[in-house]
Amino acid sequence: MDEEKKQPKNIVETDKVDENDIEKSMTSVTEISDVAEKETSPAVEELPEEIRKKLEKSAAQRKESFGRKGKKKKKGNKKVSVGIAYIKATYNNTIVTLTDVSGNVLSWANAGLAGFKGPKKSTPYAAQIITRIAIEKAKEYGLTEVSAMVKGVGPGRESAVRALNANGLIVTRIKDITPIPHNGCRPKKPRKI
Repeated sequence: MDEEKKQPKNIVETDKVDENDIEKSMTSVTEISDVAEKETSPAVEELPEEIRKKLEKSAAQRKESFGRKGKKKKKGNKKVSVGIAYIKATYNNTIVTLTDVSGNVLSWANAGLAGFKGPKKSTPYAAQIITRIAIEKAKEYGLTEVSAMVKGVGPGRESAVRALNANGLIVTRIKDITPIPHNGCRPKKPRKI
């Protein structure tokens, strides 16, 4: 009995792997990654050159910082075909967030991210550009159909919804969720003069 305890019970024999097979698989992986890096989506190429350069620069910085901090385990890419697009259009900015049905964020973009500054952040053109950026980020999840929730009264609200449809997403419904005060706060006392 003592001899049985000393010997390991589960011994797994490994098959010999041919070194040529390993080299072939490694070259195919590197070729695939090179092709993926060279290919850029057509919607990103259509962006103005200045904005495209800023996006590429920020992506390069993210890759650099990612390598320094250590590799994070990425969860398996989930496939989401139906989602919700939240558009917050204020007088000063426009924010577009694409989520799945339960509210988990897939991608987002705002005017500052796209390189707009000052009064240009609230324009309809900026809303159109940032919607395109958010959709490109969400394409890797397989998003095809969204319902739009619009909040706020800014100038970018209508153009953001139109951009959703123009960039390949099917908009099933549009709902205005702008908060409206029902009587609101108690008014101030009348001034005594």
